[in-house]
Amino acid sequence: MTKTINITIRFFSQWHCGSGTSAGADVDELVVKDKNGMPYIPGKTLKGLIREAVEDYVSFSSQRDVLGMLLAETFGKELGEAPEQTAGCAHFGNAVLAEAEYEAIVGNHAQRYMYNKITTTAIDDDGIAKDHSLRSMEVVLPCILYASITGVPEELAVILSESLGMIKRMGQKRNRGLGRCEIKEGGNI
Repeated sequence: MTKTINITIRFFSQWHCGSGTSAGADVDELVVKDKNGMPYIPGKTLKGLIREAVEDYVSFSSQRDVLGMLLAETFGKELGEAPEQTAGCAHFGNAVLAEAEYEAIVGNHAQRYMYNKITTTAIDDDGIAKDHSLRSMEVVLPCILYASITGVPEELAVILSESLGMIKRMGQKRNRGLGRCEIKEGGNI
């Protein structure tokens, strides 16, 4: 038997999940956006973060072996773990804004107010900016996103839900204060 788990991601600081693209000389790193220019977190990113949290949680369990097999079944096996890469039974949806909030922002063409730009530069030992070290990054303002995880085996659902609390930061520059968040079960997409 499988279960669907709805999750809520509440950001307390600006965050950046990169798209791998830039805006030329203006911004070096853009966030991932949908067709309407709205930010979201890809399900693949969520899967990796949640898998790591669940693995950490399970590592303290006395049932590591049994749970390890259940993890592989749920999240899949990567190359190196097995001779062949296999898909897991769970599906991680993208984390998005609530539908009403999304519609209001897009309907009023207010997408640009979701973003900010931060810049950083390297400083040498004399306190002077190093040449060619200025970098800019697009970030999303703090917001609340929602996602669903379907196909979670019931035996792992409670552990997965409890593991969500172990994730405290998400995205790039987590060690610099970006992406502080709380993830917990509940909420509707």
